[in-house]
Amino acid sequence: MSLQRAAVAAFLALLLGAPAAVAHDQPFSALDLHLGGDSLSGRILAHVVDLGRVTAIDSPESLLDLRFANQHREALVRALRARLNVRLDGRAIEPIFDRGIARVPDRPLLLFTFHARGASAGRVEVRGPLFTDEVEHQTYLDVYEGEALTHQAVLDAGNPEAAYFTRGRQSLWRVLRTFTGAGIHHIFIGPDHVLFVIGLLLLGGGVRRLVKIVTSFTVAHSLTLALATLHVVNPPSRVIEPAIALSIVAVGVENLRARNSGDHRAWIAFAFGLVHGFGFASVLEDFGLPRAALGTALFAFNLGVELGQLTIVLAVAPLLSGIRWRWPRVGARASVWGSVLVTAAGSFWLVQRIFFAS
Repeated sequence: MSLQRAAVAAFLALLLGAPAAVAHDQPFSALDLHLGGDSLSGRILAHVVDLGRVTAIDSPESLLDLRFANQHREALVRALRARLNVRLDGRAIEPIFDRGIARVPDRPLLLFTFHARGASAGRVEVRGPLFTDEVEHQTYLDVYEGEALTHQAVLDAGNPEAAYFTRGRQSLWRVLRTFTGAGIHHIFIGPDHVLFVIGLLLLGGGVRRLVKIVTSFTVAHSLTLALATLHVVNPPSRVIEPAIALSIVAVGVENLRARNSGDHRAWIAFAFGLVHGFGFASVLEDFGLPRAALGTALFAFNLGVELGQLTIVLAVAPLLSGIRWRWPRVGARASVWGSVLVTAAGSFWLVQRIFFAS
């Protein structure tokens, strides 16, 4: 079932399936955000049981009397404001709640509306659900630009965050900047990717050979990154993560073997580059892809990965080349022991990811 259908089904269950009594069998809430120019407005739909619990009202059904609810408006709004976590370009909004509280007819639900000033943004981030003290609680999020529904998400304990990029040229620049930075960041915080690239460089070689090796890796991971992002092929992480570790073992063993036979690093770079591309895609998916600028986000993230990879190559390749030229024996030993360490690290990760992955 698609996210949209699931959200609609659950929201209808909230509105139509719950009995008029205050029984709280389905822990749901809803949050609508409306973006328009420099303004943001929103609506929160909440069950009186949730509201009563977070405001310490002993009889939550009393909130169905709007006179009683408005007497406790300050406490209710304070509780909702503390739980409403919306950021625009990294800045938390300061919601101003409207005076009135509405009730959904014949349902134990209250409706709150709010607005915020200076709300123009390229990236919208929402963290939820609204009521975290109930483990199964879900908040259904709808984001509108003008009259168009442009983003939906279900926020719960397992998926507490949603990120969304608005439309327009200014937003496209933010997408480009954000995802390029994310690609660079991911390369440098991923020791397995870094070690694989370094392993490919340990044997050295001329500029032409190194360009061929790096290009093979780039073409391969770019291909699978695109395929996974577009949901054409999506292998599970329990397969991809051990395979990435295996790629590190393979490049280390190849380095040791290649001392007495041919150099097959370009083929290894391509074959296992396909695997690394799936690993990059899982990070990109978790980051939150903008549907309206999917191509830009994919290009920018891949650009960031390439920039990070190029930085590693430009730092490591000249250093190894200089050592071989200045101290040939030291260079040869560094290649051997470096390959042994690469193989050992890859083997450790392989065992860890196969037998001890959570």
